[in-house]
Amino acid sequence: MREWSSGQRPFIIGHRGASAEAPENTLAAFALAQAQGADGIEFDVQLSADGWPVVIHDGKLDRTTSGQGSVQHFTLAELQTLDAGDGQLIPTLDEVFETLGPHFLYNVELKTAALRDTGLAAAVADRIQSHGVARQTVVSSFNPLAVRYARRHLTQSTWVAHLSYKSGFQLLKSLIPAQAVHPHYGMVTAAYMAWAKKHGWRVNVWTVDDPAEARRLADLGVSAIITNKPKLIREALVHHER
Repeated sequence: MREWSSGQRPFIIGHRGASAEAPENTLAAFALAQAQGADGIEFDVQLSADGWPVVIHDGKLDRTTSGQGSVQHFTLAELQTLDAGDGQLIPTLDEVFETLGPHFLYNVELKTAALRDTGLAAAVADRIQSHGVARQTVVSSFNPLAVRYARRHLTQSTWVAHLSYKSGFQLLKSLIPAQAVHPHYGMVTAAYMAWAKKHGWRVNVWTVDDPAEARRLADLGVSAIITNKPKLIREALVHHER
C-alpha cells in the first residue's frame, strides 16, 4: 500500500486535484488527477458553520463557487447547494476519502489563520481515523500553530508538515515537531535540502507545472512534487529517469 513514508521518489501530487483541467478542489479534479497517474492529491479544508470539514481554498465563496460570503457562515447543507464549477459541489472530507479510497495519498491543508484551536484539526483527525487513511495522509498548514494543534490531535501514524513560500519562522518550525516541510519550489536549493535533512524533514514542493523545474527538483531529491498538471509532470519525470 502506498504511504508517505515509502521509498518511492518523488510522488506526483495533484494540486487541488488536476486543477489545470477541472474545477479546483472538486471530486472531478481529484478523480482526474488519479486517472492521470498522480500518486495523491493536495487540497484545502475548512469548517462549515455546523462543524463539518469541507474542501475549499478561499475563506470566501465568491471566487470558486456560485455563492458569496464566508465559508464559515454557512452550514454544510447550504454549502452543498452551490456550484463549485461545471456543476460540481463543494465536497466534504468524508466524500474525498470515500471516493478515492485508501490506496491514494492525501495532503490535507488546514486553512486557518487562527491563533487558537478552532476544532478544525480535531475534526480532520477524526475523519482520517474513521476512513483508515492515517499513513496515507499528511496534514499541513501555513499556520505553525495549526500544525501544532494537528500534531496533538493526530496519531503518530499521520505526518504533519510546515508550509512556506519564503524564508522565515524557521526557528519556530524547528520547535514544532513535524515530519515534512512544504516549501514553494523557488526556495529549494541544495542548501535548503541539506537544512531539511538536518532536521529529518521530507521536502514536498509546490506548485510545479514546468517539466524542467520538476526534473531539477527530482535531481535534488525532493520527496513529492505538487502540481496542477499531474500527467505532464509524471511524463517529464518518467522520461528523465530513462
